[in-house]
Amino acid sequence: MTVANVDVGRRADRVARDPAMVLWAAIGVVVVAAFGLRSSLPWLDDLPKDLILPLNDWFNAGMDWFVATFKVVFRAVSWTVEWPMVWLQAVLAWLPWPATMMGFVALGLVAGGVRLAIFTLFAMLYMLVTGYWDPSMNTLAMVGVSVPLSAGIGLTLGIIAFKSRRAERIVQPTLDLMQTVPTFAYLIPILLLFGFGPVVGLIAGAIYAAPPMVRNVILGLQRVPSDIVESGRMAGCTKRQLLWWVQVPAAMPTILIGLNQTILAALSMVIIASVIGSFADVGWALLNTMRKAEFGQSLLAGLVIVLIAMVFDRMSRGFAERQGISRVQGGGFLARHRTWLVTLGGMVVAVLLAQAIAPLHDYPKGWVIGVAQPLNDMVSFINTTFPDSIDWVKERILFYFLLPLRSGFALVVKPQTWGFDLTPMISAIYVVVTGAAVLLAARAWSWRAGVGVAIFVGLYYFGMVNVPWLAFAAVVLALAWQIAGWRVAAFAAFAMGFMLLTGVWTQVMMSVYLCGAAVLIASLIGCSIGIWSARNDRVSRVVSPIVDTLQTMPTFVYLIPVIMFFQVGDLPALLAIISYAITPAIRYTEHGIRSVRPEVVEAAQCMGCSKRQLLWQVQLPLALPEIMLGINQTIMFGLAMLVVSALVGTKELGQLVYRALTSADPGKGAIAGLSMAFIAIIADRIVQAWSAKKKAALGL
Repeated sequence: MTVANVDVGRRADRVARDPAMVLWAAIGVVVVAAFGLRSSLPWLDDLPKDLILPLNDWFNAGMDWFVATFKVVFRAVSWTVEWPMVWLQAVLAWLPWPATMMGFVALGLVAGGVRLAIFTLFAMLYMLVTGYWDPSMNTLAMVGVSVPLSAGIGLTLGIIAFKSRRAERIVQPTLDLMQTVPTFAYLIPILLLFGFGPVVGLIAGAIYAAPPMVRNVILGLQRVPSDIVESGRMAGCTKRQLLWWVQVPAAMPTILIGLNQTILAALSMVIIASVIGSFADVGWALLNTMRKAEFGQSLLAGLVIVLIAMVFDRMSRGFAERQGISRVQGGGFLARHRTWLVTLGGMVVAVLLAQAIAPLHDYPKGWVIGVAQPLNDMVSFINTTFPDSIDWVKERILFYFLLPLRSGFALVVKPQTWGFDLTPMISAIYVVVTGAAVLLAARAWSWRAGVGVAIFVGLYYFGMVNVPWLAFAAVVLALAWQIAGWRVAAFAAFAMGFMLLTGVWTQVMMSVYLCGAAVLIASLIGCSIGIWSARNDRVSRVVSPIVDTLQTMPTFVYLIPVIMFFQVGDLPALLAIISYAITPAIRYTEHGIRSVRPEVVEAAQCMGCSKRQLLWQVQLPLALPEIMLGINQTIMFGLAMLVVSALVGTKELGQLVYRALTSADPGKGAIAGLSMAFIAIIADRIVQAWSAKKKAALGL
């Protein structure tokens, strides 16, 4: 027997003993059979209508009964929540603007020092001089009630879940569902139960913002050192005293980080709340100007929300950091509270002066700086001067990337798009080239890389919407089973069965196509920027504040520039999703590379590794689990942005949710919302399991 024959025999034996390879070979057979039999078995493409479950009607009937039975109770809750918001709105409207500024600047000074105080002053001056002071105060009134409500709900549920293992098993999946179901979906039942108006937006914001608080309360209490708890028990604390006097104070830094995330989540709901009824706040101003395609006014209103979010973000983080540092304060009452006493005195003086000096109470409209029109003129100039360049970019992305992924290379290649017809010779060339790419990937990395390339080139040729559901489901189930185990695979089977039997499979594929394309681009660009930042401190100092700003911007703000230059359709939605979802890829990549142990880097350098070898052979492999978690968050961000992108004319699940909201159809909204949540949970579980396996393999 020759050496070549021995090598071939060993390879065949290794393949036969690799169950994963056998599994994917079987999946390949299923996929080929699904494509081959689709013409004779039409149900592989479209399930017969007789098999579609009338879940929409069932849900609507149940919702009608629930609303009729408990409507009085929920309206009473709505009235109870409304009066503190109206009261706070009246107080903020009554206070002169210098007094309000003094109060917030003092908060910034105490939370983060002089720099944060100056930034807070700048933010509030911007609201004043651009004419958004009154809308900003209305927004603060709504957030000022929704955040304490969210914090109270989150603290209560977090403590219950911490003290009861059974409660935690219920709370954790509920939080997963709340954070993955699009906000528009559960606005519909809230609207039916609580009525139309600003209170509905407040309650929706409180519900949406509660999960981060719950998670951080659980995490903070679980991380309290056991010796601190034991010391409390030895001191004779009862269970209640141990919780409130020992565990909660010790967990307060983590809890305050949860409060920070709750504030940002509540602010992100400001614009969405305006869709279902709001008073004259910044969210309503932004939505109104976006509908009128007024770029300048939209940008100015969007910056107000961004500045409010940045101020609250830095204040809450500042208080969390202060809580984590032991401070010994000396002196008497006046010395300890000097800042607040001086601020209170200044506010009283401002209130008194405003009674005599009218501009101190109501900022004159003649003093408002009008920069909106120049911004509108700038957009008009760009659109009229460079229309060919904008159209060229738009057409290239659409015809060479988006449309093939959605509808397929075979349908998109036309003389008016690609410049030639798809002849049998062209198809054969495509098969040969892509087949070579699959073999090259398998030889360079592993057979799994070859499978990944084969899946991509297959989707590019046939299009996501034109793939038989059996083929797509088989691939997803194989991924879930191989990476995350049978439980995740069983959940994926249930989720895809739900999507198929409720008649939203086409919209699901559209969502996967659009979100997948955005995540692919965001991950490539974000990871590249993260690598650059990790290897260059100067770049990191520039990128870090940009990422901070992007993370505090509400989702609707990302739509403003893309609508003005690219109007509506899949391309502006893609660009908006990329802009919103890119930040986790940047952050996690930089953090992962910088977290590689210095002794490992030093050992690699001593072995003579070049900078390129150090990056590709040492740092990136060790940082890969962290990078994958960043890509996981990028997927979550992309799915969250889908429902917002429905406003620019997409045709996926987000559009179904938006239509359900406008037509008050809770059944349709629930089906579309749950489908989006299922996609997010499946992706999350697979990526998390893969990252955990990599960490275990690397001993991290």
